[in-house]
Amino acid sequence: MIKNLSILLVEDDDVAAEAVTRSLKKVDPKIKIIWKQNGKLALDALREKAQQKEISEPYLVLLDLNMPVMNGFEFLEHIRKDEKLNDTVVFILTTSNEDNDRTRAYHNNVAGYMVKHAIGPQFAKLATLMDAYIHAVELE
Repeated sequence: MIKNLSILLVEDDDVAAEAVTRSLKKVDPKIKIIWKQNGKLALDALREKAQQKEISEPYLVLLDLNMPVMNGFEFLEHIRKDEKLNDTVVFILTTSNEDNDRTRAYHNNVAGYMVKHAIGPQFAKLATLMDAYIHAVELE
């Protein structure tokens, strides 16, 4: 993977977050993964309202849609309206396989939409996809 890549994982399910983290660490143990349990916490981290700057560039976001406080769609709307964050690379990682959710996500310029059950129990395909995407677009 790209040297010093940070991934902001926005996921309210701690079991899924741990599985994603383990899967990505198998591909590159040095990858920095920052986990936030909802869109509000993630937005604060991106806007540096957190006590310390946790996320450094290059980074990308893995975003769940269904979360408390601020869901994935609300998070997307905020970052797309923010001049400093509107070019953030976001992949949706969700349980929703609904066409209207997929369409709505792509209208918010997401880089990809992945349904959790289709990726596999250990999220093995996710790590492969992230690695391929990063090398294809060279986020550095």
